[in-house]
Amino acid sequence: MPIDSTSLYPVIYLIGFAALHSFLASLPAKRIAKAHFGSKVDPWYPIFFSAVAAITILPLAVILFFFPGQLIYILPSPWIWLAFAAQIVVGLASLRAFLDAPHRFLIRAQLGEGHSSGEFALGIRGIYCWIRDPFLLSGFLLIWLTPFMTENLLLVYLLTTAYLFMGSVHWESRLIRQFGQKYINYQKEVRRMIPTLKKRWKGCQSMDR
Repeated sequence: MPIDSTSLYPVIYLIGFAALHSFLASLPAKRIAKAHFGSKVDPWYPIFFSAVAAITILPLAVILFFFPGQLIYILPSPWIWLAFAAQIVVGLASLRAFLDAPHRFLIRAQLGEGHSSGEFALGIRGIYCWIRDPFLLSGFLLIWLTPFMTENLLLVYLLTTAYLFMGSVHWESRLIRQFGQKYINYQKEVRRMIPTLKKRWKGCQSMDR
């Protein structure tokens, strides 16, 4: 059965959302913000970025609500509640991933400023001792643990999956520029998305540092 023509609505909006999201995450956009706001950009830009992402994703949810396409499946109880609970756990784990590596998101570090400071050392700790990109894993789990699926939602999720993976590859290339050979060595021993559960990375730092 062919996918309904209304699938174009969420796809077109998702492309626009991805373009805006990618621009705001780019170094040129951060250089502009740094030029205008100076040292204040580091604490406020992540909040601005997250707020824009949250606000601009809402119209996509509205589009999918009015143009969901045909229903593919819906999980029965109790699986539907387990799926929702798992999404909550994954969301909390994403917050933990940010707290374990806040220095990676400092704009002045991404722009190559102050690398002589220990504040910008690689500093692998917490969840990063087992996985390189917990946000990629959590992103995949958050969308694919949705306990129902429609044709248009499936299409959006497939495109989102590709976007998240490409974003992870780009993010790691930036981390290599930021941390150099140390990050390359880390890549060789810790997987990108599937946690290395058998042993903690040898370079893992104590959480009290």
